Amino acid sequence: MSDAPTTTPPDLSTATILIVDDNQQNLELMQAYLEDLGCRIVTATDGDEAIEMVDQSNPDLMLLDVMMPRVSGFQVCEKLKSQPSTRDIIVIMVTALNEVGDYERAVECGTNDFIAKPVNKHELITRVRSLLELGLLKRQFDQLPVGDRDAAADRGLLDEGDSMLPPPDPEDDE
Repeated sequence: MSDAPTTTPPDLSTATILIVDDNQQNLELMQAYLEDLGCRIVTATDGDEAIEMVDQSNPDLMLLDVMMPRVSGFQVCEKLKSQPSTRDIIVIMVTALNEVGDYERAVECGTNDFIAKPVNKHELITRVRSLLELGLLKRQFDQLPVGDRDAAADRGLLDEGDSMLPPPDPEDDE
């Protein structure tokens, strides 16, 4: 039996997801897939509108199409990740591009993850839920007073790198 405290997953109903795609069918499909998460969902149809929506809705996570007119997903991601007020927004690039160079460019822009088109419902829900939960837990941790953070680390809830990984198993050392 483990002595580790049990935690309940964060309440996703407080989270906001911004879906950005210039194709209305893609927007509607991803929105329908994610409705069961219980998050607030807002949409934008291009990069300029996405940047405006970030100012209005301050999303926790953005599903960002790469190939859009005027302002690409790469440009939107780069802009968000370069600003202190928006750099913590989780960005998942949604793309039909599959060249290594495209992935490298997305990583350089600061994306947190990728989902290939056509979007698989289960993959989308799983990745969005996981990254949202991690982001909400990080926010809760960041709001703890410094002494409480140290106590959480001392209890083995966090490893020395302040990650959300469990402590190493002592049996692995044998």
